[in-house]
This record gives sequence, C-alpha cells and structure tokens, in this order.
Amino acid sequence: MEILGRENDIMLLEQLYKSNRPEFVAVFGRRRVGKTYLVSELFRDRLTFYHTGLSPFMRERKYLLRDQLQAFYITLLDCGLSRETAQPRNWLEAFDLLKNLLTAKENGKRQVVFIDEMPWLDTPRSGFVSAFEHFWNGWGARQQQLMLIVCGSSTSWMKQTLINQTGGLYNRVTREIKLKPFSLHDTEKLLIHNGVRWSRFDIAQFYMIAGGVPQYINYVRPKDSFPQAIDAICFEEQAPFQQEFVRLFGSLFNNADEYEQIIRLIAKTHAGLTRQQIIEQGYKSDGGSLTTILKNLEMSDFLLKYVSFTDGKRAERYKLIDPFCRFYLTFMDKNKWAPDFWQRNSNSSKVIAWRGLAFEEICFTHQSQIAKALGIAGVSSEFSKWVLYGNEQTKGTQIDMLINRADNIVNLCEMKYSNSLFTIDKNYNLLLRERMQTLMDHLPKRKMPHLTFITSFGVKQNEHSSIVQSQVTLDDLFAEA
Repeated sequence: MEILGRENDIMLLEQLYKSNRPEFVAVFGRRRVGKTYLVSELFRDRLTFYHTGLSPFMRERKYLLRDQLQAFYITLLDCGLSRETAQPRNWLEAFDLLKNLLTAKENGKRQVVFIDEMPWLDTPRSGFVSAFEHFWNGWGARQQQLMLIVCGSSTSWMKQTLINQTGGLYNRVTREIKLKPFSLHDTEKLLIHNGVRWSRFDIAQFYMIAGGVPQYINYVRPKDSFPQAIDAICFEEQAPFQQEFVRLFGSLFNNADEYEQIIRLIAKTHAGLTRQQIIEQGYKSDGGSLTTILKNLEMSDFLLKYVSFTDGKRAERYKLIDPFCRFYLTFMDKNKWAPDFWQRNSNSSKVIAWRGLAFEEICFTHQSQIAKALGIAGVSSEFSKWVLYGNEQTKGTQIDMLINRADNIVNLCEMKYSNSLFTIDKNYNLLLRERMQTLMDHLPKRKMPHLTFITSFGVKQNEHSSIVQSQVTLDDLFAEA
C-alpha cells in the first residue's frame, strides 16, 4: 500500500490508533480530496465497521431517511450483525444496533469505526445528530478500544455540527484533520507515479485547473499530452468534469442554487466583491442568509475573505479561490461537449489571460515555498493583496501580492507566467517604479519595499531588469514545503 502526499496525516492517524483511549476523529476537506481513500486504505485490514452515507444524487430527498437507515442496516449485517435482527426504524435504534455489534465483536483489540460522508446521513427532521450524540456520549466515549473516524466533504457541516458545536457534542471531537489539496510538489509525484511525464510548465497549468485535488489528477491518462488530457477530462461528451460543477454544490449544501449564484457573481471579478457589492450585483435570496452562505463557502475553501493592505475591516472582500470553479466558469460553462477545444484554443488571448490570473492563485497557495525561496521562512510574515482606488487627483493601483515582514521589508510581488524568460521593457520598468513609489507613500517610514518577481523561468537580464531585487521561479514553487 502506498498513499502519496499524506505522510503527516498518516503519522497522526497511526498515533491516534495506538493511543489506548477512546478517539473521535473528524476528517474533512473538499470533494475528491482523498478523505475516503486515506482512511480506507490506511485501515484496510483494521476496520471493524465501515459505512458510507448515500449521496443526495442517488435518491429523491423525501426518501432519504428511509434509504439511509436501510443502507446503514445492510452495512451492519455485512459487518456481522445477526440477520434475524429487525431493521431500525430511526437513528436511535440504528446506533443501538451498532453498539450491540461492537460489543459482540469486542476482543480487547482496537476497534476502528469509519462513517464516511456523515453530513449526508443528517437528512431533514431525521433526528440523526441527537441519536449520534446519544451513541457517543452515552456509550462510545467510555470505550477505551474505540476509534471513531467520521468524514465529510461538507466542511461547514463538519465544523458547525461536530467540531464547533456548543450542544451535546461540545468538545467531544478528540482530533480534527483537514485534508488539503496537494501542493505542486505532491501533484508532480502523483502524476509520475501514474506514469504521466509532463514538464513542470504543463503541470503548473494543470494545477490551475485541478488545484491539487487527487481524484482530478487521477483522471489523467499516461498517453495524453497536457492539451489532450484537458480535452479528455473537460470537453469530451462524457468527460468527468462535465457535471462536476453542479455536483460540487449539490453534494455540500441544501440550497445549492444560492451557493452557485454567489460563486458566479464573485467569479466575474478577479479582486472579489464586498458583501454589499454582491447584493448590488444582483444576488437574490430564496430565504438563505447571505452571511451564512459566505461563511460556509469560506470554510469550504471556495472563497477567501481578505482585507486589502492598509484597508479597514469594512473593506472585507470575498474572492473565488477554487481553481476548478474559475476554470469551469471561464471556459466550460459555454463550451460543453466541444471536442479538441483546448488543443485548438490553448494559445488564445483568453487562455493566456486566464493563465496569468490562475498563476497568481498558485502563488498564494504556495506561500511557504515562496518564503523558503526568499530565505525568510523563519521571519514572521503576512501575505496580502492591495487594491488602491484612484480619484480625480490620484491614480489607483493594484498589487496582487504583498509580503509584510517583521524585519521591516515589504516584498512587492509581480507574478508572471510565461513560456520563456520574462522581459521587462522600458514602459513596464516605469510602471514598476510608480507602483513602488505609491507603496512607499503608504508604508510606515520604518518599512522598505523590495521588488520581487515570481515567474516561470526567471527575468531576462537587460538594462531594465536591475530593478528586481529578488526572484522566485516555478522550480521554487515545486519545492517540498
């Protein structure tokens, strides 16, 4: 068995397995990030009970409670419950049967209970949460041999219902594990493991689409070039990504249409929108709270809430950071079932512009690699963006990455994705000097800006390149964190 890219998570789960005390572990992360694979593969021969909730896409919602109970009962039977046992009528009875099964199988060894996609079990008016509370608080928390692992793609449900709950499950989770998408380093490792041989330039482009989600990476066929792979995954009639956008929200949120509506609004601008701007852009609620929806999207890593450098809290913006969602809305929403689309358009102006913006997002998700490349890994630093709006007297400016360091340096980062050395010409040199001066005008006197370029292959040396004080390249971003 080989589980790539999850060494720290494996180490932690093994420590919990050997803890000799009851453990209640919550594992969460976005859809397709590998939660099920990690737990099921790591404990393949050590699972006492393993159940997965039925997907909302498999049943009419009004039948979910009945179907979820029946599926849970079937799993109990498969794991050794007597087939003469009556099917449970509610979740209290279902968890009582699980308790009886575990008691009957108790032999002094660790018992690992894995309940996957737990949020799907909590259907409306089902009483699932209260029954689960009763199971854990009334019995499970006293069983020294029990290790309960629950997984869910709905980060908002996992955080609010289990981890941060103030009711019966308050402080009951003994460890939470948020499974993150792979870095560029681990994405490259998985592609190589799967027999895919691409340049780092192409792997970075793929990351702009897949965002380091392991299941997405596994869709790539070894025989395909990068453009062929994108057509096969995204634009062919039966491509895996054709329905992924809709399923992303339908599998996580009850009022999925409102979540999708907000994502579509925010995706229209690279800098993101404030809460008020979302309303002004046409957000219409069917009863959901905008504040709650934004919070859930932020917790689920679709949105980043940030405050522009030097701005106050009133200027909080929400920015789309999920690579697949941005790619889908940019190219797939209006080009479904377009064979060879990427091979025919990969050098178009629209694709080149998208690459530039998507590369900026890669940089923000690889902050530790940037700090390491700059030699400031040990310096307390804050990464942010800065949007300065102009008026009749002053020009505005936008800086997509600032690194505000405790050693009184502020790195003004220019991020450029190109297929060769990036060339700074006379006009661009003047623009950079203007930005540096504008930043200096807004910095405390003790702070000094340094111009940093983050590029694919570096900056070409010429009469204008001396303005650059430090560089980070694609190879640096592929470094292990």
